[in-house]
Parts: sequence; C-alpha cells; structure tokens
Amino acid sequence: MKIALDPYMHRHLSLEQLCRATKEMGFDYIEMSPRDDFVKWWTRPRVYPERLASFKKAMKEYDVGLATIQPMYRWSSPYEDERQVAMDNWKRMIEIAVELDNPLLISEFGRGGSPERSNVDRQGIHTPEACENAFWRSMDELVPILEREGLVLSVEPHPEDWVEEMNPAIEIIKTINSPALKASYIAPHSFYYGDDLAETIRMTQGELVHARVADTFNHKGSSQLRYIVNPPGSNARVHQHLDMGEGEIDWDVFFKTLHEIGFDGVLSSCVFAWEERADDSARFMRDRMQHYINKYWGA
Repeated sequence: MKIALDPYMHRHLSLEQLCRATKEMGFDYIEMSPRDDFVKWWTRPRVYPERLASFKKAMKEYDVGLATIQPMYRWSSPYEDERQVAMDNWKRMIEIAVELDNPLLISEFGRGGSPERSNVDRQGIHTPEACENAFWRSMDELVPILEREGLVLSVEPHPEDWVEEMNPAIEIIKTINSPALKASYIAPHSFYYGDDLAETIRMTQGELVHARVADTFNHKGSSQLRYIVNPPGSNARVHQHLDMGEGEIDWDVFFKTLHEIGFDGVLSSCVFAWEERADDSARFMRDRMQHYINKYWGA
C-alpha cells in the first residue's frame, strides 16, 4: 500500500519544496492534485523539460515517489469542441505520466450533468444522458492509449457529476472491462455514494485501486436538515474534507471493509479545510491513517 499526501493545502510551495515538505510530514508519496504550475485545472499541463527534470531530481533527493496525478478535463462534455480539447489535454497528460514512470492517473466522471439540471444550455443537451454518452466516446478514444502505455486510470463519482452514486459508477467501469480503468473511493463523498458505508465499499471489490481519506458530515442527517442552504430548494452539493474525527465517518468500518475486500492500492490524505495549520493537519492524518493500517493490516 502507498500512503500519499494530497498537497492542495501546500500548493504555494514550489515542486522542489513540496518534495522536502512531504517527507518531513511523514509521507513517502505525493498525490499530485491540480496546481497551476503542473496539472492546471481544465487546461493543458504546465510541464516542460526543465520543470520535469527539476521535479524528478527533487523527488530523488528527498526520497519521495509520485503515487498519483489528477488531471481534470471536460471529457464528459456534450459539446464536442470542449470534449475534443479535453482529449488533446488527456493525451499530453498521458505522455507526461509515461515520462514520470507511470504513476496512477485519477480523475472524476465529469461534472455538469447532475440529475436535477434541466435543458437550459446553448444546445439544450446538457443532460446526464448526454454527458454519459460523451464519456463513452472519450473512453473509446483513451482506453486503447492507456492500455498501450501500461497506465491505469482510476475514476470516481463526484457530487454534482452526472453519476454521483457508487453502484452505477462501478457498473460503468465493469462494462468497459479494461485493466486500464479502475475505481477510486473518496471518503468525504461517502454520504453521496450510498446509504451504507460498508456496502458501498464492498461494491468496489476487484476494481478499487485508490482511496482518499478525509472526514465529513452526513449531509442528510436524521431530519434531512443537517445543512440549511438558501435559497430553499437549492441543489448545492455540500460536503467537507476535514481531519479524521471531525466529521461522522465511521473509520473502523471504513478501514475494516477496505481490508476485507483486499485493498492494497494508493491511500491518500485529502484534507482541504485547514490551510492555517496545514502541516499539523498532514502530520495528524499520517498518524491516524497508520493507526488504522496497523489495526487492520498489521504493523
């Protein structure tokens, strides 16, 4: 198992400084989430030979590895021009992943087609079904490239994606039926995935290669009013990425079930909430994650 740090709260550090800080906070691996000087949201990666060489040198110097890279592109856009731009960016990202010795690629199914969204866009086609069909076209194009390069891409349903629940997400992954496409489980999204934490994790057995750890509150609550969002009737998808123990996830159930399904992939700390104490949060998370790993996998 690889234990990684999602360094979003440390994005102000240079790539070289990030390698040093990751090691100092107790992690041996980096989960490269979007940042402007590397994998920029929605646009072509900001990566050139000198930057790549400097990053690889720093990883070697501080003895840290690159566990994952998270590209975010509009590959599920029903607008073909947007989808084609996403494909171009994905192909460049695949080249970079190969240059970095094939870390796991992670991403989302793609936002913009949530179940409540009506046909109000420029062509009246921005529906979940249109987004899903665009995703299938993108998979037809990308999966053969991933297979040829020996890469694995792990995807997750996300609140406000055209697919938000885990069951249909796993159905799609199994239907694609490629060793290049696997599943991610993001703990702070658990209460959108399904009603039973253990059952939802078990759905991923055989497909799960990546899990993110952060706490959250159950957005439903016993009264369906755990969160009050104005105006009434808003479809906002509210969740948190908190330190373990600050929300309502049952971490014994989470880790016990991961162990039961044979999980041995990338496990990353993915807290966003505490930039004013980012170092302390990372160290705390590393310690708590190790506690549960020792408890269920053995020291």
